Amino acid sequence: MVIKIYFCFLLLALSVPLTADDNESIIQGHAHNDYYQKKPLKDALDFCFCSIEVDVYLVNGKFLVGHDRSELRKDITLESLYLDPLKERVRLGNGYVYAEKETLILLVDIKSEGEAAYSELRKLLKKYEDIVSGMVQGKWKQGAVDVVISGNRAKEKISKDLDRKVGIDGRISDLGNKLPVNLMPLISDRWGSHFKWKGEGAFSVEEKKKLKKLVERAHSENRRIRFWATPDKKSVWKELQLSGVDLINTDNLKGFSDFIRSQKIK
Repeated sequence: MVIKIYFCFLLLALSVPLTADDNESIIQGHAHNDYYQKKPLKDALDFCFCSIEVDVYLVNGKFLVGHDRSELRKDITLESLYLDPLKERVRLGNGYVYAEKETLILLVDIKSEGEAAYSELRKLLKKYEDIVSGMVQGKWKQGAVDVVISGNRAKEKISKDLDRKVGIDGRISDLGNKLPVNLMPLISDRWGSHFKWKGEGAFSVEEKKKLKKLVERAHSENRRIRFWATPDKKSVWKELQLSGVDLINTDNLKGFSDFIRSQKIK
């Protein structure tokens, strides 16, 4: 797996500068564990995904990318694989990731200890203040990229940070907590914790109603909603789309893109 990630990094590094495509619309795809793609970040942007997920460990002051510690390489970092290319993309795109001027979500899943990681991430993101959203003089300033912290979330520390450049990935249990939307813009939860359906056979009426209700609860608070570990199947994508789920988890970027665009043609 280490070799695979390193090869992906080389492909991205050798690719042409990232530029926005004027002819494509943003889709509600969430590139799960994006660093496993053949061309991390670039593939997700080429398919116009609105959200990208990266797992990181804080090691000797650097955020190394990988799902497990055994995959980590000191030269494959959050900066080199995501933040630096996004900064260049935004520069070429006149301040935006996409021509549609939609904000991209960069979901940073912290695998190491949360508070120490946030302290370092806070310092790191100062280098990218020109592209990331964040608090400026007590007010939220929207940027080209929303950095959202998942995994080991230092919720209290982030909440008290008056100069934060991140939001928190909430859980369904967080609905109703009245936190500012810019502090918790997204609600994510494990599919299997709420639903038994795995994409085979019919999606029961009861579970359809439950899904719709969860989406409505999140939307009533102006928060987006996502489920992880969803079966990566067209049948499931269809139900998530019909129910209004904002970010649809997938490892199959091309398959999902083709599916969404085929729905628009009909």
